[in-house]
Amino acid sequence: MNGTELTKLALDIGFADVALIDTDKLVFVPNFRTLCEENLCGKYGVNYACPPDCGTVEEMQKKVLSWKQALVMQTMWDINDPLDNEQIKPAKAQHNQMTRMLIDQAGEPGLMIGVSGCSLCNPCALTSGEPCRFPKLQYSCMSAYCIFVKDMAERCHMDYECAPGITTFFSMFCFGRRTS
Repeated sequence: MNGTELTKLALDIGFADVALIDTDKLVFVPNFRTLCEENLCGKYGVNYACPPDCGTVEEMQKKVLSWKQALVMQTMWDINDPLDNEQIKPAKAQHNQMTRMLIDQAGEPGLMIGVSGCSLCNPCALTSGEPCRFPKLQYSCMSAYCIFVKDMAERCHMDYECAPGITTFFSMFCFGRRTS
């Protein structure tokens, strides 16, 4: 599938907005890794897809840049308090399900970057010292990749901050493997 077909598919699935961006236009900020270290999501050190187990900042950036393009997908939610986990968790889960649906239907090789860390297993196999149960489906979040989401949204002409009471989430599907 090409970018135009992926864009149409994403809109058909129900994303509020979608855009294509060349991965070399993404801004990576290594200091964002400290956001993960704060462990507000509770996944630091207990999830293979999250720091420190997902890879170094440089390794994560290299993963993204091994693909030519990314389809950026956005959902918008009527959530007043972005720290209200009762509302946030199901919205993030639905966003990630929609992203996975796009990838499954596209049938393209690529890299999923989700909203929040991987939640395929609860708890992650890391907590019991077992290998990842779904290494090909596992996904990390934008923070783990140190992607500057606000800049990405602006480059994609997407709203980052919406009206009061609206919370936005972003995910990406990187595709088109680089050959050099």
